[in-house]
Amino acid sequence: MKVLIAALLMAPLLLDGPEEGAGETTAKVGQDGNRAFAYVGNVIRYRGNGVKGGKGDGYRIPRPCWYEPGPSAQEMLDQQRTGRDAANRARIDEHYAQEYLKPFEDKLDKPGRWWTPAYNGADPNHVLCMTDLDPTGVFVPPGQTPPSGITLQQLAQIARAALTVPEHTVKLNPDAKSYVNLPTWVWLEGVGEPRRTITAEIPGVMSVTLNADLQDIKIDPGTTQDRAEVNESGCGTAGKPYTKGGTFSCGVRYLRSSIDQPREKYTLSVTTVWTIEVQDDVVPFQFAPVQLEATRDVPVGEIQSNVKP
Repeated sequence: MKVLIAALLMAPLLLDGPEEGAGETTAKVGQDGNRAFAYVGNVIRYRGNGVKGGKGDGYRIPRPCWYEPGPSAQEMLDQQRTGRDAANRARIDEHYAQEYLKPFEDKLDKPGRWWTPAYNGADPNHVLCMTDLDPTGVFVPPGQTPPSGITLQQLAQIARAALTVPEHTVKLNPDAKSYVNLPTWVWLEGVGEPRRTITAEIPGVMSVTLNADLQDIKIDPGTTQDRAEVNESGCGTAGKPYTKGGTFSCGVRYLRSSIDQPREKYTLSVTTVWTIEVQDDVVPFQFAPVQLEATRDVPVGEIQSNVKP
């Protein structure tokens, strides 16, 4: 058994892109941005605009491995009878190969199915977690969940780890350089739809949907309060683009030049805040918001004036 565990854990992790079809995704990699969730399993399906086309925040599920519903007794026996491992067993010891199949043959006349191990390969704790699971799986009667079997709450956590939100770009006016006491307007591009949705499901067994709603944005001027004043009163969810003669209500007014800063610039950041809810409250679980940051360098100069007597 220890050899089988070692062989499973040392197998290469394939970080393939999502396979698409009929509006659903079998997500081996839940996040295209920072690959925070590399799912290794075979039954969980994802759908919704939150599956890809954005970036995740690196959320890690509390337990990075689990059993999930797998093949029937006949399907499992067929799998064990074929393939390279079966050929190697038969070549080494035919008697051992026959004995190896007996536990699978014994399940043919029993109701239920095999639950097989799956894990989040992007989590460094998955190796230790997997040592507690039988690499072959466990046979489970109908309507039951085995110890360490996936739950609806864990499926919600897996959906949260796979959720992505749009990567935004910070726009400024003035754009190339600002000046002391001059309002620097801030707004975002690339935010897209203000709601992202992801559904994770095990077809015919369980399903959970998460909704992420863009609540607001946070501006950090990249310096202390005595050097910059932040105005977020009119930012909303995407900032406020510059309009000639308009009222300044979203951005920064720098009070000191950036000449004494590293690279002679301030690093302004804007963070989008997406609140998360579990649709229909199918699990009593509250997730922290997704927060995604983008930065811009802002050189700030001083307008020099000459006073003649």
